[in-house]
Amino acid sequence: MLRVATLASGSSGNCAVVSDGRVHILLDAGISTRRIAQGLRALDIELRHVSGVLITHEHADHVAALPVLCRQVQAPLFTAEDTACELCGRWNGLVERFRVFEPGQRFALDGLEVGTFATSHDCARPVGYWVTDGKRKLALCTDTGVVTPQAREGVRGAHTLIGEFNYDPELLRRGPYPLQLQNRIRGERGHLSNQAGGELAAWAAEQGTERVILAHLSQENNRPGLALEAAQKALGELGLGQDDVKLIAAPRGEATGWMEV
Repeated sequence: MLRVATLASGSSGNCAVVSDGRVHILLDAGISTRRIAQGLRALDIELRHVSGVLITHEHADHVAALPVLCRQVQAPLFTAEDTACELCGRWNGLVERFRVFEPGQRFALDGLEVGTFATSHDCARPVGYWVTDGKRKLALCTDTGVVTPQAREGVRGAHTLIGEFNYDPELLRRGPYPLQLQNRIRGERGHLSNQAGGELAAWAAEQGTERVILAHLSQENNRPGLALEAAQKALGELGLGQDDVKLIAAPRGEATGWMEV
């Protein structure tokens, strides 16, 4: 049975884990290794049993743990080649750990199949992922200013989607960020708004998605209630409710329990 849990989700750090009970894969590692280990232990997984780490891009809130993590576990790191180059330039000793790919490629990881797809963010070569055991499929699509055609194909058929709901447009407009930063967030290489996240969730639901985990909510420019309201509105326009698609707002600084994919 494929299961997923988020250990942290937000602008200050992102990490999730997907597991079939035998293979345990981290999705990003943007919180401390200590917090990752604690979160995994609460899920009955020891850090040393991690099978691999899938990295979306090189921003600190997705990779902060890597130097310490790589000293404590032997798991390989998977990411696009340009991202790996950025990270190897930042930290010594990581070159041998990387398994690089071109976005769109698939690979096997200890019996699970992993797919990759291009996203749109202000970094070297951002990607999203899907993971399947052949029966159930999880997709991760965050840190993207637009939903690329490749992302739609990656999300298609996912039973569970971890999708970005980064900001509420009005909170962003009235908030403390300078206009240049606001424009970056709103741009095509920035982040998805609640409304754009809701549109992706609704499209995914039309393709069969049964659960949407609302992820990467900004602490300054969003609220869980606003994100959930936007998702519910988008699904409601299709005549879908909570009985059809379960919605969960991922906590920013704490772990969820296991959720079935």
